[in-house]
Amino acid sequence: MKKSLPLAMRPAADKGDHPIAVVAERTGLTQDVLRVWERRYQAVAPESGAGGQRRYTDADVERLKLLHAATRAGRSIGQIAHLGGDALAQLVAEDTAARESRVASTADSLDGAERVKKSLTLTRSLDAMQLDHYLQRSLAVLGVSAFLEQLVIPLLRQVGDEWHAGRLTPAQEHMASAVLYDITVDTMRRFSRAGAPRMLVATPAGERHAIGAALIGAFAAVEGWNVIYLGADLPAEEIATAAIVVEARVVALSVLYVDDRERLLGEVRALRSRLPAHVTLIVGGAGATPLARELSAAGARSGSRVTELSDELHRGEAAD
Repeated sequence: MKKSLPLAMRPAADKGDHPIAVVAERTGLTQDVLRVWERRYQAVAPESGAGGQRRYTDADVERLKLLHAATRAGRSIGQIAHLGGDALAQLVAEDTAARESRVASTADSLDGAERVKKSLTLTRSLDAMQLDHYLQRSLAVLGVSAFLEQLVIPLLRQVGDEWHAGRLTPAQEHMASAVLYDITVDTMRRFSRAGAPRMLVATPAGERHAIGAALIGAFAAVEGWNVIYLGADLPAEEIATAAIVVEARVVALSVLYVDDRERLLGEVRALRSRLPAHVTLIVGGAGATPLARELSAAGARSGSRVTELSDELHRGEAAD
């Protein structure tokens, strides 16, 4: 660490003496994310204050705000952490201008609920091409993280509810799921970065809904992970073997529906027992929520919302 100047002697842009909790509050980033961005990507270089605690300048806070804005637009932190302040500010301005330009059109000014409604209309008409085009436009407008949380997840939930209620046919449900799956997997592959910490994503034996695992993989890739995606319905032994071979830092399972509670918990326990102790195990998806206590007892972290999974992913990386 460089030697700190007294506060009064610092350049104006470098003034400020903020602890990490204040920086987290001002930037919207968790403390785990801040530590990972500093250690792995050298996003900022905070001073070391009394007791070895991180101390951030005003310039550090502003830079972190820009980095956060750029990643929320869909950029990987690994792609932008090296940029200088001016280049980063210009990039964020361009992203903002592009988004505002798209939002200006009537078709692209819809909120999340309206987007889900429009997508359902296209689903009922079995117009796969138009649904794909509409979702791709929404992805460009919202950015990847918001697209996944505000449109894809609610749409999947709505499609499932409509199908169970008999208001969608199996053909309509399958078409929508296929389009969403293709977009999600493509997003995961575009953002997954070689050289980044590895995460293995799958669904456990008995869980045949691959879209949930693809969603976790896409969100993880945007967060800077190198995602190895195995798909659906794999026994614990196969997942553990693959994780060891690729030296995964995190294994993430998706569970949308739980038909056999004891079977699922048995698979999670078996997987945890086969994984090295340093590997973090995460179980996400709607089916994981009612089992949070049992999953924790089995040595797995859980979450159903994208924001919750984001925190777990960064905790897994911070433990590296």
